[in-house]
Amino acid sequence: MGLVREIGATFAAFIHALGSMAIFLGRLIMYTPAGLLRFRLVVQQVHNAGALSLVIIMLSGFFVGLVLGLQGFDLLARFNSENVLGGATALALIKELGPVVTALLFAGRAGTALASEIGLMKATDQLSAMEMMAVDPMKRVVLPRFLGGVIAMPLLVAIFTAIGIFGAWVVGVALMGVDPGVFWSQMQSLVSMDDVREGIFKSIVFGVAASLVAVYEGYTAWPTAEGVGRATTRTVVITAVSVLILDYMITAALL
Repeated sequence: MGLVREIGATFAAFIHALGSMAIFLGRLIMYTPAGLLRFRLVVQQVHNAGALSLVIIMLSGFFVGLVLGLQGFDLLARFNSENVLGGATALALIKELGPVVTALLFAGRAGTALASEIGLMKATDQLSAMEMMAVDPMKRVVLPRFLGGVIAMPLLVAIFTAIGIFGAWVVGVALMGVDPGVFWSQMQSLVSMDDVREGIFKSIVFGVAASLVAVYEGYTAWPTAEGVGRATTRTVVITAVSVLILDYMITAALL
């Protein structure tokens, strides 16, 4: 009975957290039209979440493309189909690896920064001070950071995918001798606009999920050093699990 009670309590806590996050998202969506008018704040957060993540995104994208090119060439060579390396790597990056890996990197770099920043503002009573001055922290602090993450994610995915394709080109064409014309023509013939739209849709959904988890965990963190640290850790873990679950659900729905 003790185990059943513990499982029930865990499930109830999960449902409660999911409902709280859904209400939190509803408030953010309701405030979004007014938040977009604070153009300067949103642009600043796009810079913080996106531009400051460019180095890790580009570096990771390049090496993912290199590895994908090596593994793809080795696999396709066994079937004498090396010429489709460009299309195969482009499909993998556009539909799966680009959105998923970028979202995981975003959670590790920008998501933790958002959660710790908001959590620290709560721990040092800055959010309470805003409320005392009749300033809503949701509109002034949380919403711009949420919108910044949502806007930055598709841009980062596009950069990651482009750099990854370049990395695959370096391996396939420059190192393995695949004809460059065949590499690009196969990519053009195999990749359709539906594949591109799927990648864009995933990047937007993952951007909403990653940004929501980060700002929610920071805003609801216990106002202590331990609470902020725990919120930062939870941000990475929850975002990673959520992105993988959402990726499966979207992929299954769009097949």
